[in-house]
Amino acid sequence: MKFKIAKKHTSRFIINCGILFFAFSSFAQEKKKETPVTVKDSTDQAIHYYPQRYGLRVGADLFRITRSMYDKTYQGFEVFGDYRLTKNWYAVAELGHDKMTRDESSYGFTTNGNYIRLGGDYNLHQNWMDREDMISVGFRYGMAAFSQTLNWYQPYTTNPYFPKERVDINKKQSGLSAHWVEFVVGIKTRVFSNVFMGFTMRLNGLISQTQPDDFENLYIPGYNKKHSGAIGVGFNYTVSYFFPLYKSKKDKFVIPTEEAKFDLEGNAIEQSEDLKMIQENKKKTAK
Repeated sequence: MKFKIAKKHTSRFIINCGILFFAFSSFAQEKKKETPVTVKDSTDQAIHYYPQRYGLRVGADLFRITRSMYDKTYQGFEVFGDYRLTKNWYAVAELGHDKMTRDESSYGFTTNGNYIRLGGDYNLHQNWMDREDMISVGFRYGMAAFSQTLNWYQPYTTNPYFPKERVDINKKQSGLSAHWVEFVVGIKTRVFSNVFMGFTMRLNGLISQTQPDDFENLYIPGYNKKHSGAIGVGFNYTVSYFFPLYKSKKDKFVIPTEEAKFDLEGNAIEQSEDLKMIQENKKKTAK
């Protein structure tokens, strides 16, 4: 038994390390850069800038996929998509399925159902040139429809002379639902031209739920395990592909030139008359 448990945890560790190694090695190997656009300003000086790409990114949760491989008590998947609305805001939708079998001290149950989460992410990271990485905070509203099956239970007794006998019942109750909200923080980095990898951490707050008659919901699809009160937590490894639809010059990243000064957002910095006069005198002196 100890050997089987050790083997299970070893396999899980190897899979997770492989995912992280792939992410970091791919990031280190990225060499391709988008060619900047070159234009002329009013003084006929060349200005280089990188337009911002807008489009749809779709992906999957690697954590749920790999867990389905090594954990016999779980089966599930999650796919998601986000669409860039502005320079920093992204609309997000997540759809998935969870089936979890758990054994507690006095009963065992199986949760099986689907879920959807809707919300948005705000990118706090200031990218340089053509980078499209994210350090984000966001929110989700989640909904789940599922069933609970009571697989077995042990009758309650206060008599210590008679051992508790396990009763296999397999009683299923369908038509259950739950609603919750989530606070999400995450990181995404571009490892190839349009391929992104990252992770998210979630803090969930349950709003409402319907429960079986015989026991409470301890696990809800998409919400994960319900801890004390109405609090839950979640974690995701993600891989996604970006489908660019168009480029915007409005939020472009500008590379400063010697004659024209720009801030990090590409806005021209006004120079005072005294500074302009000093620069002109320097040019005359140099001649």
